[in-house]
Amino acid sequence: MFDSLKERLEGIFSKLRSKGRLTEEDISDALREVRRALLEADVNYKIAKDLVERIKDRCLGQEVLSSIMPAQQVYAVVYEELCNLMGGKRERLNFAPKPPSIFTLVGLQGSGKTTTAVKLALRISDSHKPMVVACDLRRPAAVKQLKVLAEKAGVPFFGPEEAGSNNVLDVAKRALTYADSRLIDVIIFDTAGRLHVDDDLMSELERMHKLLNPQEVLLVVDAMTGQEGVNVAQAFQEKAGITGVILTKLDGDARGGAALAVKAATGVPIKLVGVGEHLEDLEEFDAARMAQRILGMGDMEGLLEKIQKSSDVEEIERVQKSLKDDKFTLEDLLVQLRQIQKLGPLDKVMDMLPLPGKVKSQVSDVDFRRIKHVEAIILSMTPEERKRPEIIKGSRKRRIASGSGTNVQMVNQVLRQYQQMKEIFKRFGKGKGKLRGLKIPKGLF
Repeated sequence: MFDSLKERLEGIFSKLRSKGRLTEEDISDALREVRRALLEADVNYKIAKDLVERIKDRCLGQEVLSSIMPAQQVYAVVYEELCNLMGGKRERLNFAPKPPSIFTLVGLQGSGKTTTAVKLALRISDSHKPMVVACDLRRPAAVKQLKVLAEKAGVPFFGPEEAGSNNVLDVAKRALTYADSRLIDVIIFDTAGRLHVDDDLMSELERMHKLLNPQEVLLVVDAMTGQEGVNVAQAFQEKAGITGVILTKLDGDARGGAALAVKAATGVPIKLVGVGEHLEDLEEFDAARMAQRILGMGDMEGLLEKIQKSSDVEEIERVQKSLKDDKFTLEDLLVQLRQIQKLGPLDKVMDMLPLPGKVKSQVSDVDFRRIKHVEAIILSMTPEERKRPEIIKGSRKRRIASGSGTNVQMVNQVLRQYQQMKEIFKRFGKGKGKLRGLKIPKGLF
């Protein structure tokens, strides 16, 4: 996410910090580079120019130039202005005071509306009873796709009675009646998209909105489209009166122009962002946290939320008790590996930590398949072997290697690294934080 922009900004601020005291020329040169970095991130030229001008006006004031740490002051100004550019405060979904709340998802074909409808339903299912409705009756297999995803997420689904039906208003009316009889309090309508904004699409949306009077008209935009995504948002805002934006595929966008510019260009807030392929990968958009990640400050709040969401409390407590009792087993190691995998790709987790770019880049050298190999090796052991790995000798190692699709060398490596980890936990348990003479195990992941 924002990879190239982060790298450019990190280099710019690194140069500023190396200068100590700054001159007006130093700041002007740095901000010229910031503007170039924004343009390379596919931010609209006028928006990038206006942003840099605001930053420059603030940075050339006496507050920065006379500061003891001017580079840090510039950094803080850039952070604040990025937050303001992306909307500042967090914008949450609007729910009707009296149920049901009606949300319609609109956008171009291929933007990810159907998947996002289910992701949204799943996200709010803890506090609401949502239902998704298939009103994209033009795209082949759109109804079936929504139904399959809804079943996978455990979310109620409603669609046309007959295959090939194209009466969208009839489906919408029956969905309202169906929801009322089953105490559904949020109805999410997946509407048809086009390859471009056209009168036919807008006419259909207008008729639907007249019938439904939705609380939210959410435009789903593919973040990979960059500045074109902003143009799409402007067109829908003019013709359909959108109330919020959901950016999809933000995890795969190295530039980030749409995320940076859509609020400034349309006045419509980004409310949610898709950050992965799984149905759980939909997050509330927070301008401050996004600005922190763009500037390499990490996102500890987001990481803690991810950990809490994916963690199995009972399993963690059991492992903690094992560590406290000095009984860390291979079964406990297996639990930890599974917890790590639930967090998602480790490079994305590292991206949320406030670490220098060089440190984060080392994650790219990690072979993430190793985790699966280690898991397979432990799963190929008997319960007794996991509790007492010292009994694993030659013939057992060969059986484990065969059962896990690995080799004896890898089995030996896992056992050796497990012993090292056990020793680390043992020493920490005794308060020996320095761990002299002990090497942290490498190669496990």
